[in-house]
Amino acid sequence: MNSIAIIFRRELASYFVTPLAYVVIFFFLVVANAFTFYFGGFYGSNQADLNTFFQWLPWLFAFFIPAISMRLWAEERSSGSIELLMTLPITLWQAAVGKFLAAWCFAGILLALTFPIWITVAWLGDPDNGAIFVGYLGALLMAGGFLAVGTCMSALTRNQVIAFVLGLVISLVSVLAALPIVRDGLSHILPAAIVDAIAGFSFLMRFQSISKGVLDLRDLLFFLMVMGFWLLATVIIIDIKKAE
Repeated sequence: MNSIAIIFRRELASYFVTPLAYVVIFFFLVVANAFTFYFGGFYGSNQADLNTFFQWLPWLFAFFIPAISMRLWAEERSSGSIELLMTLPITLWQAAVGKFLAAWCFAGILLALTFPIWITVAWLGDPDNGAIFVGYLGALLMAGGFLAVGTCMSALTRNQVIAFVLGLVISLVSVLAALPIVRDGLSHILPAAIVDAIAGFSFLMRFQSISKGVLDLRDLLFFLMVMGFWLLATVIIIDIKKAE
């Protein structure tokens, strides 16, 4: 656990020594507020809730989370510092978990900085704060899922731009899979059971019920299993490529 903590502190601190963290935070907050209060039709709905915020959050994560995760392993490999990392008395699992937790913590900071949106909604009306809290919890789990995907993509390449693009593509697929237009298109070429199974892997579909305040154990297990699967894939890839 001490090794994981060391990697965690190292990685989290590294986010804030470059302008990237501040650029991501700034644009994420600007876009999140814009989609919540303007493009999301918040004022026209006459309802004091965060439905518009949670409605757009999977799409925002699909674009912003790959920017957070793209450097995790790609930078290590391109700079050659991964060789030094591998000489430390830590396992690949400890390194992968430490890096992932640091990125997840940074994503949690992004979410925490949207708290003024919640305060604004509470000031304008009387929202269901319990449902909003559950929505934020689900958002944090969803962020972990996106980050696990991005971490694996970062492990595949030395190029951060390629890692970002790969993470973006898979993240978008994980969101689009639940859209009715996609399901209708797939239903013409695939059996209904397979279409439903594909939709069941969509982050968007899993998050929609949580964002309404419904905390289903199956949705929680889904995101935890997604994180476990992609972190396992990350460790395997790094182990294969560490000699390159």
